[in-house]
Amino acid sequence: MGNQERITEIKKMKIGVLMGGLSAERDVSLKSGGAVHKALVTQGFDAVAIDVGRDLADVLKREGVEAAFIALHGRYGEDGCVQGLLELLQIPYTGSGVLASALAMHKLYSKQAFAASGILTAPFRCFRRGETVRLPELPFGMPLVVKPVQEGSSVGVSIVKEESQLEAALQLAFNHDEEILVEQYIKGQEVQVGILNDRPIGAIEIVPKNEFYDFEAKYTDGMAEHIFPARLEAALYEKAQQVGLAAHRALGCKGYSRVDLLVTTTGDCYVLEVNTLPGMTALSLLPEIAAKGAGLPFEALVADIIASASLSIKVN
Repeated sequence: MGNQERITEIKKMKIGVLMGGLSAERDVSLKSGGAVHKALVTQGFDAVAIDVGRDLADVLKREGVEAAFIALHGRYGEDGCVQGLLELLQIPYTGSGVLASALAMHKLYSKQAFAASGILTAPFRCFRRGETVRLPELPFGMPLVVKPVQEGSSVGVSIVKEESQLEAALQLAFNHDEEILVEQYIKGQEVQVGILNDRPIGAIEIVPKNEFYDFEAKYTDGMAEHIFPARLEAALYEKAQQVGLAAHRALGCKGYSRVDLLVTTTGDCYVLEVNTLPGMTALSLLPEIAAKGAGLPFEALVADIIASASLSIKVN
C-alpha cells in the first residue's frame, strides 16, 4: 500500500494525539501535541487531543481511538510504557516499538548498544545513588558531563569543569534518577540528524547561546542558532547522516527519530542519543530538518508520520 493510500485509510479512523503525560517534559509535550493535533485536523483527520494520565486505557476506549499519534516526551511516554499499553489494546501507534523506545530512553543501555555496533560514544561510567564518584578513579579527566540515565531534553544535565562543581551536578542528576552517567566531555559541533522512514533526511547544526544545548536553549526562542545544512565538508556531512542512521538502526527504531551527535575537528562523530519521539513544536528540529532537507512542510510531515502508525507485535 502506498503512502497516500495509507493516509486515505487512516482518515477513516479515530486518531488520538497523546500529549502531556507525567514526565518532567510535560509542558513541552503539550506544545508538541497541540501542534500535531492542529495539523491533523486541518488536513481532515478525525483527531482528538488526549492529555495522558494514569487512566489512559479507559480514555482510549471511551474516545474510540483506533490509531495513536504519540507526542509524549520523557518517562511513561518515550520509554516504551505507553507503547506497551497500545500493543495490549491493539491500537496502532507512531514511532518506535516497546524495546527500541526503552533502549533509546535508557542512556546506559543505548550506549552499550552503540558500542556493540561500532558506533562512537563518549567514554563514561555509570553510578547508582549511594555510590561515591571519585575523580582520580575515572579513566578520563575534566571537564565532565553528568546526566540522569533516563531523562530527555537535557533535564538534569551539567558540565563540570572544576571539582568544586561536581557535588551540585551529582545532586541535580540524582534528583531525576536513581542512576546517572559521568561522561568525558567531547568538544565538537552539535549536529542533529533527522531520520524518516529508515533514511536520513538531513543534518542541522545547533549553535546554543548557553554553554551547551540545554533545556532553555531547546525551548526558548532566540537561545540557539539553527544552521541547515550543518557546516560540514561534504564527505563528513554524509558520514554524520550515516552514523545517525546506524544509531537509529542499532536500537531497532522505527518510523522516525532525531539523532544527536557531536562532530569533532578530526572528523569523529560521537552519538549522544537517539530521540524516538523528537519534539514537534514550532522550535523543534525534526520539522525544520524535514522542511529544509526533504521538502516536507510540517503538516505533510505529520501526515507522513501518522501514515506509518502500526503495531510492533504481530498477533495471529
